[in-house]
Amino acid sequence: MDKVIGEGIGEFYQHYPRVAAVVTAHARGVDNAMAVASHMPLSSKPPLHAVSIAPKRFTYQLIEESKEFGINFLSFNKVELIAAIGSSTGQEIDKFQRFKIVRDKSVKIAAPVLNVAYTAYECKLFENRDYGDHRLLVGEIVAVHWLKEVFTSEEMLDLDKISPALYLGHDFYLTTSKYTIRHI
Repeated sequence: MDKVIGEGIGEFYQHYPRVAAVVTAHARGVDNAMAVASHMPLSSKPPLHAVSIAPKRFTYQLIEESKEFGINFLSFNKVELIAAIGSSTGQEIDKFQRFKIVRDKSVKIAAPVLNVAYTAYECKLFENRDYGDHRLLVGEIVAVHWLKEVFTSEEMLDLDKISPALYLGHDFYLTTSKYTIRHI
């Protein structure tokens, strides 16, 4: 196979697929949610998770103001909801009302936790740094919501019970199969 070598990055999807997540925020009495694929755990002590968001996004503005946010992980059977959240703006619509999103009660922050999430992190803003056209928002996880029954005794996702939503780019989603797992 021949590799293509170029000086531009193109659409910049070479590192995909990525686990899709929904970031939630609350400020001024307004809840909002946005889909993200650019996120990652950074540390377990303290527990830190980062998301990359463009400052022009409404969710970013709410996080900047409130200094907190939620990170919600949804299963593959919710990709239509993830895509709807990601293709609309909270400056124009109330996504929670429009998409009939049910909230669970957050315990440490005002940002909502999605009822359909198999895992959700409540985060206090730990650091906010500029990286090119995005901001890296590092959140300290102050509470974790998770469906215990979809995890193994080792606290790994049980792929017999749930399939995570993976974003491939250009509005394509896929998921995993337990038959592709190799333990080495």
